[in-house]
Amino acid sequence: MTSDPKPGTLKLKPGVAKKTANGPFAERRPPVRPPGPARAQSVSASAPKPPRERPDASGGERPSRPGPDRQRANLAEGQRPGDPGDRLSPARSSVPRAPQPPARPADPRRPDLARVGNAQGEVRLNKRMAELGLCSRREADAWIGRGWVLVNGQPAQMGQPVAPDATIEVLPQARHQQAGLVTILLHKPMGYVSGQPEDGHEAAATLIGAPSQWRGDARTLSDGRRFASEHTRGLAPCGRLDIDSVGLLVLSQDGRIARQLIGENSGVEKEYLVRVQWAPNGPQGAGVVTQDVQAAFPPEQLARLRHGLSLDDQLLKPAQVEWMNPEQLRFVLVEGKKRQIRRMCEQVGLHVVGLKRIRIGNVVLGNLPVGQWRYLGSEESF
Repeated sequence: MTSDPKPGTLKLKPGVAKKTANGPFAERRPPVRPPGPARAQSVSASAPKPPRERPDASGGERPSRPGPDRQRANLAEGQRPGDPGDRLSPARSSVPRAPQPPARPADPRRPDLARVGNAQGEVRLNKRMAELGLCSRREADAWIGRGWVLVNGQPAQMGQPVAPDATIEVLPQARHQQAGLVTILLHKPMGYVSGQPEDGHEAAATLIGAPSQWRGDARTLSDGRRFASEHTRGLAPCGRLDIDSVGLLVLSQDGRIARQLIGENSGVEKEYLVRVQWAPNGPQGAGVVTQDVQAAFPPEQLARLRHGLSLDDQLLKPAQVEWMNPEQLRFVLVEGKKRQIRRMCEQVGLHVVGLKRIRIGNVVLGNLPVGQWRYLGSEESF
């Protein structure tokens, strides 16, 4: 008598492996997905995708986005991107733009700097004042800022353009301040630089002080001026003098003096005494002559020193050059390029062994001792 199989019992055929639910050969069931719209059939990447059409707000079908070819055709036909037919234009136009800030009104107190130099003959006021010799550009800006300058009877403005025939008036306050500016004459010793300290060498301005003031200047004081610490503020050299050179060096707080001595159009003479050697093969080469150099030096080279040499690809201005004694030349120049005399002498076979500046314009070094200084007198001028 056979018994029926128990409910839930699975009979297997002989030779067939039993499959477990978690084994590697378990039958995979398709995932159960929630009911919803039918999925779109996959499209190959190489096949062109059909344009997607979405209903617009009115319930109709929105036109598809035109391709690049269609956009170029629209432009060729005169249709602008914002015209109907470009589906991006309504979307862009629908985005509200941030309000633009209003243009800043022009300040009537300040001139239009773009106009400066555009009008016929107009230049900036500070430049015009410097050209007239009233002050330096820096001083002009300071005076204008304080209201000490009038143009055609009206208070001047910073950066103001002026015509050549404009009337420029400087108030007495500016003249009074300018009268307090000092100019100092220093007998610079060897080993000091004219400008800022460099290569471990001190600036010549460090020599200015009460202990080094020339006693003859301190005794006379024809203009009643005595040394004060503020006389060293803003003191700038008006011209260079090499570290290996000695002689007259001018330092001034007055921009007019600086412009007069080293300005572009300066024609002030500078006189030097220069001791030389004849060294056609260089100072260390053969044939150096230290005595009676004048006899060994070719006369045609002296003519080149006076005119015909160039430095930095620029022809030098004519100079006065003559023998003071067989080993010493006298130079009078109206320009001051860096190491000019030494470089001029090298071009004609001379080696400079000593250089001293003894005059600038009408002001002479005189008997001022080395390392001491004095004020430029009120009766003196360059």
